[in-house]
Amino acid sequence: MSQFMAQIKVPLHGVLRWEQWDALIERLVSGNEGGWYVYYVGEPVPVMPVARGQFRQFLREITDLLRNDHREDHLGIVYADSLEAPTFIKIYDPNDLGAACGSSGRHVLPGWTISRSQPVDLHAEFPNPGGRRRWWNRLFGQEGRPGETTSKQSAGGVT
Repeated sequence: MSQFMAQIKVPLHGVLRWEQWDALIERLVSGNEGGWYVYYVGEPVPVMPVARGQFRQFLREITDLLRNDHREDHLGIVYADSLEAPTFIKIYDPNDLGAACGSSGRHVLPGWTISRSQPVDLHAEFPNPGGRRRWWNRLFGQEGRPGETTSKQSAGGVT
């Protein structure tokens, strides 16, 4: 198991208050010596850490996004391995929370991760729920995807 996967699976500290977020960001900015991977889950996995300037810009932009889209008195959608010296942070998308705390019994993926270790494709590691996969396979066939010909389809249409 990669270090990234080990970090994504362990319990993390919740960043519950906006003041904690501000302090975490300040630590990240002041201790920014590079080496951070920023991963938008669902996009291609980064193979290199972002440049220091890009990292600072990401931190400004994600702060603006969270403040604009998560208009709550509390934060509660950010988790870090350490609030004092973080090496791994998960940020859930305020517009796609589902049950980020895991109370639904299934793993909900974060929107973004910030890490010292290279990310892995989380969609490959945490496949879609089985019920939806069965629905998808019933609709398009075992190996089918929209637009592909399967054993259930012919050049003239569905048989």
